[in-house]
Amino acid sequence: MSTVHEILGKLSLEGDHSLPPSAYATVKAYANFDADRDAAAIETAIKTKGVDELTIINILTNRSNEQRQDIAFAYQRRTKKELAAALKSALSGHLEAVILGLLKTPAQYDASELKAAMKGLGTDEDTLIEIICSRTNQELCEINKVYREMYKTELEKDIVSDTSGDFRKLMVSLAKGKRSEDTSVIDYELIDIDARDLYDAGVKRKGTDVPKWINIMTERSIPHLQKVFERYKSYSPYDMLESIKKEVKGDLEVAFINLVQCIQNKQLYFADRLYDSMKGKGTRDKILIRIMVSRSEVDMLKIKSEFKRKYGKSLYYFIQQDTKGDYQRALLNLCGGED
Repeated sequence: MSTVHEILGKLSLEGDHSLPPSAYATVKAYANFDADRDAAAIETAIKTKGVDELTIINILTNRSNEQRQDIAFAYQRRTKKELAAALKSALSGHLEAVILGLLKTPAQYDASELKAAMKGLGTDEDTLIEIICSRTNQELCEINKVYREMYKTELEKDIVSDTSGDFRKLMVSLAKGKRSEDTSVIDYELIDIDARDLYDAGVKRKGTDVPKWINIMTERSIPHLQKVFERYKSYSPYDMLESIKKEVKGDLEVAFINLVQCIQNKQLYFADRLYDSMKGKGTRDKILIRIMVSRSEVDMLKIKSEFKRKYGKSLYYFIQQDTKGDYQRALLNLCGGED
């Protein structure tokens, strides 16, 4: 029996590792790229009476992040002015937020969103939770580094001073980016132990052993946890999400739910966030902008397909219905066309 177990244990976890990371991006590197030409065109667009927003949008939403950095450099060399500052004075509202977001590197963008979420009175837990629960070890490592460079303080220090209790412990633990990345071996024994431990620490007892939940959910690899949550159902009358709702409340509940959804299917998680940002009256533009900007070069094609599968209409259609003008055009470009 043990030999079968060993053989199974050595089988690799499935995944589409053969595809390059940009395979699911809607924004890719522009083929005939010329940073100087783009910088000159943007300079003209800014100087035009009334500002030529269309040219700015078409250039910056059709270049990769790396190319945008080159354009910013070329622009500064040309005009002795920073491109971000020039665009900030030329644009306004939601369009400005999209364009300035695109000019930052992914880590700078996340760092600035995290900082804004913790600045001043009250914390925007929603932003904190979304970014910290959904980024990979590598991304978190880069965010921590850039955060330190930009704000001369540690991300962890700001989280500690802005949050409290178990919610703080969960956020700090995730922000360290120390999750196991060994996905080569399936350890069925550990999957079973973790599933039982999650059940014993929560639903089975009076009161929740939150530190136990935090340890398992922030330290194990994503493929491992996906199997743990499946196995969990054989111990608990509720699935993991239902258990969280029964066991914890407030920010901690929201954080655990976001985390589990990210672990189970990150692209579906973002599709749900996008849908929530646009359903009903009024649009929660901050969330819409952040996801469109930060996922366009990562996995937007997968997010779009999850969106359409679940909500019956395309993300493109929703953005068309919910936004207008140049802001709409910029988002639709990032969305990468109708499905």
